Formats: sequence, structure tokens, C-alpha cells
Amino acid sequence: MNNKKVIYGSTFLLVLLLFLFIKKPVLQVSYSDTVFYLKENEFEIGWIHSVEKEPWFEKYAIKSGKLYLIGTRFKTFGAGTPSDGKIIPSDDGFVHMAMNREMESLNLIVSDRIKTTLWTGGTAIPLYKLAGEYGSVTIEIKKQPIWRLLRGDYK
Repeated sequence: MNNKKVIYGSTFLLVLLLFLFIKKPVLQVSYSDTVFYLKENEFEIGWIHSVEKEPWFEKYAIKSGKLYLIGTRFKTFGAGTPSDGKIIPSDDGFVHMAMNREMESLNLIVSDRIKTTLWTGGTAIPLYKLAGEYGSVTIEIKKQPIWRLLRGDYK
């Protein structure tokens, strides 16, 4: 009977230590004095391009613990159009490009005029409403302990 208690106690302690010390890379979104984390490993940022006045979207993902721009779609070639992506055929009126560009972080200035929005897991998060007019938003990879995943400060 004592052996079972030792085994159960050791197992509980091991699981507790894993929750405290094992860290997982997650996507952190910060603006002003606010921080939240994304549950998903992928997200998309969309906005209205300031020159062409057309929607523009960029898709990002965590790969090997790092942030990558993995795709973009836009209506017209113009200012800011990537030159190193592979064009993917589509019939939805957008030019789709596959990318594989590692990013240190993503720093955005958001505005009601361009409607900067983050999509993740089927949810739209209007960054321009959260951060305010010309607010700064940073999206980056942060390693968080596993217990933090259970806390609920994820969107």
C-alpha cells in the first residue's frame, strides 16, 4: 500500500513540475498595457490597403517555435506587394502567394480607416477597436509554461 502512495505522489509531483517548468511557444498579442495569447498556432491579419483601397490578408504560423509569414492574398499588385512568394492559382479575385518568411515579430499600427483585424480559430478580433486609432499592436512568439494554457487568457 505504501508503494502505491509513493508512486501516486511521485506521479503527481512530476505532472506538477511539468506544468510549472515545461514551456510551449505561443502567439502573444500586446497593445497599450494589455496582453493576450492565441490558442491557435496560426492566424490571419487583414486590412484595407491605404493606396489601392482593396482588402489585403497575410497568414502567419508558428513553425519550429518561430513566427513565419506563410501566405498572402491581395487584389492588385502595388505598393508593398511581395516579390519572393510563389503564386498559387485561384478564382476568387485575389492573387494568392505562398510564403515562407521568418519574422522576429509583427508590429502593426492600426486604424479605423483600414480596419486592421486578426482572425484565429474562426474568430475575428478587430485590433483597431482594441488598440485605438493609430495604436500599436505587437504579435510575437513567447514561451509560456503549460499551466498558463489552462488559465483562460487565450482568445
